[in-house]
Amino acid sequence: MNKKLDALLGRSNKTSKYESLANLAISRIAILKQQCRIRYSQAWSDVSQLLSQNHQRSALLRVEHVIKEQNMLIAFVIIENYFHLLIDKVEVIESSRKCPDELKEAISSLIFAASRCAKFPELQHVRELLTSRFGYEFATHAIELRSNSGVNPELIQQLSAQQASLESRLKVLILVASESGITLDVKDNVIVNTKGNTCQKQQQHEPLETDLYEVSTEDAEVETQ
Repeated sequence: MNKKLDALLGRSNKTSKYESLANLAISRIAILKQQCRIRYSQAWSDVSQLLSQNHQRSALLRVEHVIKEQNMLIAFVIIENYFHLLIDKVEVIESSRKCPDELKEAISSLIFAASRCAKFPELQHVRELLTSRFGYEFATHAIELRSNSGVNPELIQQLSAQQASLESRLKVLILVASESGITLDVKDNVIVNTKGNTCQKQQQHEPLETDLYEVSTEDAEVETQ
């Protein structure tokens, strides 16, 4: 009876292609996040080891990888939230040819993220679908970050290819040193010397999973798991 009623009303029980792809993307994100954590932990251990050997300059360079993986994890959390929103609002998307204002940030951000995450096939497919529905011009505004693109500034920051500032790298370096039992003397953003450089047993570290809007590139904190 329900199937006949759905047919009469023009309703379909088929899963939306947007919803199917979004669910696949969410599954992919779980894998990508785990890969980020592994690379993050390795980079953290490398920095700790370099500091214990008094190679501060090399450690400061390696810190860039710690920050990069932290940023990617935050970006994946943001993207994952947008996919959940896309699933919740799939009927609104499929009934519109102009991007709804309530979904502009999510859709623009997903399109932008796809242009920065080449090894994320499901996200690429979603971008193709959204571009087909809302138009090439809309997608171009997001990808090129034109005025009023709607892309989430936090996501732009986390996916930026720019090198982290010296200040932010030093903050992470000091944090690694502190948790490794090493004291760094930093003055005016320059490492003066290292004291008490007997490294404690290295521990595995993972990026802190927290409210994504409370985390910034320079202030991201790390907890010992």
